[in-house]
Amino acid sequence: MTNRSSSLVPSPISAKSIPATMGKTIYPEPYAALVKGRLKRKLGEYFGLTNFGVNLTHLNPGAISALAHNHSKQDEFILILEGTPTLVLGKEEFVLHPGDCYGFKAGTGIAHQLVNRSEGNVTYLEIGDRAVPRLRRDRTQGDEVEYLNDDLIARQKLIASREIYRTSFGGDNAFIFIVF
Repeated sequence: MTNRSSSLVPSPISAKSIPATMGKTIYPEPYAALVKGRLKRKLGEYFGLTNFGVNLTHLNPGAISALAHNHSKQDEFILILEGTPTLVLGKEEFVLHPGDCYGFKAGTGIAHQLVNRSEGNVTYLEIGDRAVPRLRRDRTQGDEVEYLNDDLIARQKLIASREIYRTSFGGDNAFIFIVF
């Protein structure tokens, strides 16, 4: 193994020193307000990873990870590092603890989300496929994300873009917005 030390290769750093975004989402209002207590650090993006995404995510008390959703093509994985979030998995709920993990297989149609119903903070690692808009590369082209409880569907259609639709108010042609 060679030492590839150069200015192109980042040095190891504390995950908590990677810039974070609070409440950033592709959701339109009023849904965007639901994730305002979520802080994400895009660890994989920091290191220039292009085959999968890794996020260190923090949920304040009362916050949710995302709207309950399922993916048609994208697998996801979580590992709880701190706190006791509730995993909402379809119609079931499970209280998770540090060290617990779960994998969300694509195409099952089972919606999932984490909810912090505790009085403490929750921190977890999330790993999954992801789009990299600035590279104009989308590794989950054709993925559909259903938000059954919120009457939304997101479709990966164009390279590095998503279209979000309401599913019953006007059918698939009831366009809400597009994100590049």
